[in-house]
Amino acid sequence: MNNVVNLVGRILLAQIFIIAGVGKIFGYAGTAAYMAAMGVPGALLPLVIALEIGGGLLLIIGWKTKWVAFALAAFCIVAGLIFHHNFADMTQRIMFMKNLAIAGGFLILAMSGPGALSVDKK
Repeated sequence: MNNVVNLVGRILLAQIFIIAGVGKIFGYAGTAAYMAAMGVPGALLPLVIALEIGGGLLLIIGWKTKWVAFALAAFCIVAGLIFHHNFADMTQRIMFMKNLAIAGGFLILAMSGPGALSVDKK
């Protein structure tokens, strides 16, 4: 049962990144403009998309899970600091805390590993 729950947890963590990455592809210009407005070069957008979609898919199959989990944890923290730093706005504060909570889940995954239902364990 633990291995099934671990797989479901990986899928649930991954889905937000896969969906966000695909959304960035279809809204590329708007996303790049938003990043630039926040002081982040739009030229980094392909890397963000690759991390979100690639990292999400790698999480689901459980390949290089610990490295991917660490990378996505760091991404969540950095993204939260850059894009959700207006703590006077309750929505931004909640979004920041959401990023921290997801990062915490990734850190737990990085330490516990992907479980038996993964490429890493095959």
